[in-house]
Amino acid sequence: MEDDSEPEQSCWAYLPDVCLSNMFWWLDDRDRSRAALVCKKWNQAMYSGSLWRTRTITFSGRPSRSNTSEFESALWYVKRFGKYLEHLEIKFLNPYNAVLTRKFQVTMRGLLSRLGKCNSRLVSLTIQHLELDRLVWKNGIRTQFIKNVSTFLKRMSKHLDYLNLKGARVTLEEGCELLSSLSYLKNKSFASEINIEDFFSHHLSIYSSPLFHQTMSTFRNLVILTLNYNCISDELLEILCEHNAHSLWTINIKCHIHDPHGQVVWGMSWANLAKRAPKLKVNFFFERVMKHNSLARILLVEIPLRSISLRSCYFSDPDWSMRPTLTYLLPAYKHILQKLTLEFNNDHELLDEELLQLVLSCERLFFLKVWAFLSVAFVERLLQNRAEGKCVLCTMKVRIYTTRHETSEEDRLLRDIYKKFRNLIDSELNYFVIAYPMV
Repeated sequence: MEDDSEPEQSCWAYLPDVCLSNMFWWLDDRDRSRAALVCKKWNQAMYSGSLWRTRTITFSGRPSRSNTSEFESALWYVKRFGKYLEHLEIKFLNPYNAVLTRKFQVTMRGLLSRLGKCNSRLVSLTIQHLELDRLVWKNGIRTQFIKNVSTFLKRMSKHLDYLNLKGARVTLEEGCELLSSLSYLKNKSFASEINIEDFFSHHLSIYSSPLFHQTMSTFRNLVILTLNYNCISDELLEILCEHNAHSLWTINIKCHIHDPHGQVVWGMSWANLAKRAPKLKVNFFFERVMKHNSLARILLVEIPLRSISLRSCYFSDPDWSMRPTLTYLLPAYKHILQKLTLEFNNDHELLDEELLQLVLSCERLFFLKVWAFLSVAFVERLLQNRAEGKCVLCTMKVRIYTTRHETSEEDRLLRDIYKKFRNLIDSELNYFVIAYPMV
């Protein structure tokens, strides 16, 4: 007797839509295209908007056979799924020569042009570390690329909420042109977050530019602002106070040794901004700006400082001392400081006691990262004070520099300390401590 019943279908035919979407989420473009050929239902899942809302497009800066496929893949994606895009990140990794920057510029022109016509929901754009001041960016290529990005930002300005152009390294005029594009339609921008760290070329005194101040006055809803200290001035703080005090939450400031940082900023300007923006938190990141005189001119007591990072990048200077900063400068923030990162070469001075007293004096300090010449006993004393409730640290990351290649003795002592405070470390701390030969 023949069996007229229909053949039993695979369980995959009855896979719920949410499961199917999750499965497609983990596939790359090539595998998604192949999976879409399975059946009509899987093909429909391929075109689900939720799969294409976030995109990172990476271009290699090195000559290879894969370059062509990278550019073609980027254009293919924008043509087919660009209308769903909400968060876009573009990476161009260390371009090797002008041929590649030219090809990247042409591809970006087509990509941004297409996206500007079909997309009305992009809220986040990130293009980091372009380093447009490098020689591989010929003047014509650079000018055309900035023009393409500016035109795109004008089209997206109505709904773009986040812009990250960190590391672009543009001139003052080019940078202000790009930022002004966000206020093209209404002469004001309601973007909530912009990252312009290392956005301008080195050695530019942005803080004295009326053009920059005029550009920044168009932003009316900033929540998070990230920039370099060579942009900070009394005028900028007044602009933020006037137009963004109602929304401003965080200012991240990087101060690099190669950026101008000798300007005078009055404490009253910081005090007015802190008063008008009571939720404001300021985070400072210093790169090789370590001398007490320079830091004291920048770190004014009126700043609502929540986090500070001081990094000397292994450079050693026998004429420099960290002691005044630890003893006199940072304790001024003992009531508000929450995160402290210190990376310096203090092979010419011992700072265990000064650092310990600083940590114990900071009432709200919960994060500590230190790379320095310290004794193992410093770690034990710090843990003992934490066990006694004399500090509120939740994270301890310590790299103990030594002048010897062999660290077996320090490692043994650190293991003994861990055993002694094991219950505390395992239950309450994010703890990482090692000895590191600095030779």
